[in-house]
Amino acid sequence: MEKGIIIETAPLDVFGQMATDEALCENLPAPHVLRFYNWASPGVTFGYSQRRKAVLEAVAAAKTPITDIVRRPTGGGIVFHETDITFSFIFHSPGVYFEPGKTYDRLHQAITAEYARQGVAFDLLKEKTRDYAVNDPVMSCFEKPVNMDILYNGKKVLGGALRKFGDHMLYQASFQAPDARQNSALHRNVVIKALGAEFGLSWEVCALPPGTAKKAAEITAAKYRTEAWNCRI
Repeated sequence: MEKGIIIETAPLDVFGQMATDEALCENLPAPHVLRFYNWASPGVTFGYSQRRKAVLEAVAAAKTPITDIVRRPTGGGIVFHETDITFSFIFHSPGVYFEPGKTYDRLHQAITAEYARQGVAFDLLKEKTRDYAVNDPVMSCFEKPVNMDILYNGKKVLGGALRKFGDHMLYQASFQAPDARQNSALHRNVVIKALGAEFGLSWEVCALPPGTAKKAAEITAAKYRTEAWNCRI
């Protein structure tokens, strides 16, 4: 089996979370890296191609006290990170072709199959749905399930977003079942087992390398906290 790394990080805000994923993509400690976010405070992320003005209007309409709002390097819609389990998975994906449908199918099939082995019946949405459009006023990821999202009793509980970095893919996901953080050990274990089995990995737990942590801090300040990034459209 190939070695995969589970990265443990100190608590970070939403800006640091995005920067850490990007820094890991640039300085990979292994071809397969799984990281569960350790949240210092609640935050909101929104998709790479969404319009900032519309996002702020939608967040204001939700009447949330959260003020930390950042554009992700990946696609998708608005995600509120208050009670969810958030994680990223970076994996080898060589070649020039970017086929998100096939990637979501592979990852989410593996996760739902592992939940089934644990006696939890989730469903994979398999129907043609409208993608998140730049000007779509309904942009909350968990209010509008799209094809390949994971559902429980018809309600979306897990969705992800993708970005290709060279020969590696970054998958950022949010699991928002009601018991997500209360039963975090169960849900984390499902994800670890599912991805390990799907990619043939033997996991090793590691701290974030000091050089990568330094790079993430630099990216946080130079990119994710800036208007140039967050207000790009």
